[in-house]
Amino acid sequence: MITRSNLVEQLREYQIRSKHDWSFFSSSSSSSNFATSRVDVVVFVIWELFVLAFLVFSAVSLYFRHIRLGFVLVCITVLLLLCMKIAKQVRLAKKKKRRMLLPLSM
Repeated sequence: MITRSNLVEQLREYQIRSKHDWSFFSSSSSSSNFATSRVDVVVFVIWELFVLAFLVFSAVSLYFRHIRLGFVLVCITVLLLLCMKIAKQVRLAKKKKRRMLLPLSM
């Protein structure tokens, strides 16, 4: 049952969350769907650095004719990319669910 105190609490939490959201690319992007927080950007950069490192190491191992090591590193890279995609979908689903908690009139 939705009570006034629950709505006030949800509104307060929403305002606190929106205060902490910081759109990193908001000035350069015209779409409003691309609003990310600093933490999301840092996590994305770290994931990308890991992927890049594994790709470079796999290329170096293939250059020195270590086929198995190169194959393992390429598989790890693909798994990292899949984890990135799944984590992004889960995070977006949580944000969408959090937005749906408040009524539209608020």
